[in-house]
Amino acid sequence: MDVSLWLAFVAASTALLLIPGPTILLVLSYALSQGRKVALATASGVALGDLIAMSASLIGLGALIATSALAFTIVKWAGALYLLFLGVKMLRSAPKNGAGLVATDAQATPRQVFWHSAFVTALNPKSIGFFIAFVPQFISLEAAYAPQASILIATFVALAALNALAYALLADLMRRQISQPKVIRRLTQAGGITLIGMGAATAMLRRA
Repeated sequence: MDVSLWLAFVAASTALLLIPGPTILLVLSYALSQGRKVALATASGVALGDLIAMSASLIGLGALIATSALAFTIVKWAGALYLLFLGVKMLRSAPKNGAGLVATDAQATPRQVFWHSAFVTALNPKSIGFFIAFVPQFISLEAAYAPQASILIATFVALAALNALAYALLADLMRRQISQPKVIRRLTQAGGITLIGMGAATAMLRRA
């Protein structure tokens, strides 16, 4: 693969990954409630979710979702309902009456955090649509498709994992500076409301 084309893909992907979305909001929420002990789990979950979504897009599932109303609707509602579920669960987990940081959702194991992050990342029709429109711009028609696709997938997944890990560690540093349970409660509630909003926005998506 041409190095200049790959570097352009790295730059574009980095810029896009820095924009917070449902996945990053989930990463921040878990990091604020549990700290760095779940940072690796969230980053790994994000990597798996992006690997699934990007691979599916490049092997044809993305094109199917783009052209099939039924497939798009199934993925859309699966992602929307899962985001709504996580948002409500996060709202209910907000510590009350100065109870501290640990609540129902904050007791999720690293394995649960891993799968939550993977599902939120993979079950996002906007991500699949993005990969369909974005990735082909960096594939040369003069070279073999499979090697180029593999390089781009590996690159994006690695960048996504590093991005999620950086967000998680940054949120953990913020958490260490916060000692009032009331502040954590507000942050957790804000994260829950945002996830519910993202779920509602996903449910209202329409195919182009």
